[in-house]
Amino acid sequence: MQGLLNSISFEHWTIKFLFIVILIIFINIFTRIILNYLKKQSEKTSNMWDDCVIDSIYKPFTFLVWTFGVIFALEFLNKDIGFINLSNELLNNIKRAGVILVIALFLISISKNFQIAVIKKNKVENIDIDESTYEAITKIIRLSVIIISGLIILQTFGFSVSGVLAFGGIGGVAVGFAAKDMLANFFGGLMIYLDRPFRKGDWIRSPDRDLEGTVENIGWRQTSIRNFRKNIIYIPNSIFMSIIVENPSRMTHRRIREVIGLRYKDMPKVLKIVDEVKLMISKHNDIDHSQTTIVNFDSYNDCSIDFFINTFANTTEWVKYHEIKQDVLIKVGEIIEKNGAEIAFPTRVNISE
Repeated sequence: MQGLLNSISFEHWTIKFLFIVILIIFINIFTRIILNYLKKQSEKTSNMWDDCVIDSIYKPFTFLVWTFGVIFALEFLNKDIGFINLSNELLNNIKRAGVILVIALFLISISKNFQIAVIKKNKVENIDIDESTYEAITKIIRLSVIIISGLIILQTFGFSVSGVLAFGGIGGVAVGFAAKDMLANFFGGLMIYLDRPFRKGDWIRSPDRDLEGTVENIGWRQTSIRNFRKNIIYIPNSIFMSIIVENPSRMTHRRIREVIGLRYKDMPKVLKIVDEVKLMISKHNDIDHSQTTIVNFDSYNDCSIDFFINTFANTTEWVKYHEIKQDVLIKVGEIIEKNGAEIAFPTRVNISE
């Protein structure tokens, strides 16, 4: 660009500067046209990875054009008109820093696009995936890229990286004391990503806290949960390191556990009712018969003689489970009624003197 400017005669520096600006805009528009064309061509292919690369190039390349345009403008203001006084070494360092930033932006962008593409591909193929794990990996990659590129830029401008690291070690102790809660939340989030006690979309609850709902997001500092009142609860990640967390989303079955009381006058019919209820459950299509099923007379209560049902539905879906449970209980009621018995209820007897 500098050689092109030297070969053209301009009467005033403002016209020359304006030419630089117009040239930068033209190059930016031209690169956008090319990238848009490449994007349309990549969308026609079945391979999703080329789409990720094109999408990742778009913003970094635009940044590269504007960065070098600004640098050439600075060189022009520095050399031709002496408007500013910058050394050639500093300008070269700015160029190197610009290239490093562009590479860093590309790596950050492509890691994010690869994350989205992999999750989308697995969902299309009906593969069960842990989105939190992919998100954690890309976050670590982006953080590493930012730190490494920052250190390289500091080295480019003549700062001692070893000195920066040593200062960071000393300063890290002070920052650690000042931000211990933040660090606790960070490591709490890291443990969630590594141990994976739950993931996005899971229904979790804690017997230690009044906490129950569906996980909507797992961040480095806090986790957001939407409870069944549709409110969002924001929980610091450090909390999960000190409480018990249940994950009902990972249950294999839902249990039907009911205690049913009969009248004392129905005592002769209890065993027959228990046997018929057991037979009914053994033939029920929505009960998992590979699991333990128990139907037995249980206890003499104050107002009733009780038998209990313990069995497992072959679903974990909340709505379907209650439909199965309803069907079982209605059939139990029909068996009791068919045998001429009744479900007991508390009674009072008034004794007159």
